[in-house]
Amino acid sequence: MIVIPVKEGENIERALKKFKRKFEKTGIIKELRDRQSFTKPSIKKRQVKKHAIYIQKIQEEEI
Repeated sequence: MIVIPVKEGENIERALKKFKRKFEKTGIIKELRDRQSFTKPSIKKRQVKKHAIYIQKIQEEEI
């Protein structure tokens, strides 16, 4: 359960913003989306490898 301490006189919008950030960090929504459809392990590996190549290219361009 996510607990957001709200100080007296603090804006409710700010508290909602904190809640949304904490909720996003837990990864619940991402996990739900992943569970909606099954992806084969080989496809997951391919995607991870593709992402690693992309990141490596970006790092090489910065140098």
